[in-house]
Amino acid sequence: MLNSGRNIALACALSMLAGYVDGIGFLHLGGLFVSFMSGNSTRLGVSLAEAQWWQAAGALGLIALFVAGAAVGSLVVLGGGTERQPWLLLIEAVLLAGAGLCHAYGLPNIAIAAIVLAMGLENAVFQIDGGAGLGLTYVTGALVKVGQLLAVSLTGGPRWSWAPNLLLWAALVVGSASGALVYIRISLAAIWFAAGAALVLAAIVAVATRRPRA
Repeated sequence: MLNSGRNIALACALSMLAGYVDGIGFLHLGGLFVSFMSGNSTRLGVSLAEAQWWQAAGALGLIALFVAGAAVGSLVVLGGGTERQPWLLLIEAVLLAGAGLCHAYGLPNIAIAAIVLAMGLENAVFQIDGGAGLGLTYVTGALVKVGQLLAVSLTGGPRWSWAPNLLLWAALVVGSASGALVYIRISLAAIWFAAGAALVLAAIVAVATRRPRA
């Protein structure tokens, strides 16, 4: 799906947004994640082994919320229509703004729940009707693709086919560093910047979708 400049730019912007949000969530939750469910799954297993039931319940709750967000995103995709990407990004922006409001009113747990739902939903932006899609809030698959496509390049295939996936990984790293830096200064209020970014992306994609093709 990273087959055009537009898709690469949007995917990298969303990966950076996910990294930003995950950096915030990681610091706020003390080592759990709001978008990287492989990490939370490992934490769940370790917590169960150590009989740390509350930590296990917390990790499991985050996983369940992420799955729920992904399901909501898929429902939007399955609803069809050419403007589903802007709608997904608008819903994400609303969830992130809701998280900011919850933080402002002293409801951090609800804020985190809204953030996790938003991260699950974001992964549907490049989903197609059959269910396949591009993971935007985690980059293990992107790094696997870098290695695979680099091997193809070294054996005579397209020289730079691996680069978009490397950009996706780099965008998430830059985003997570930015989120951590902002969180250190203003705590969970940092999520407002993510909400604004999602809203701007929704507007840009909506305009691009409606623009007549040449």
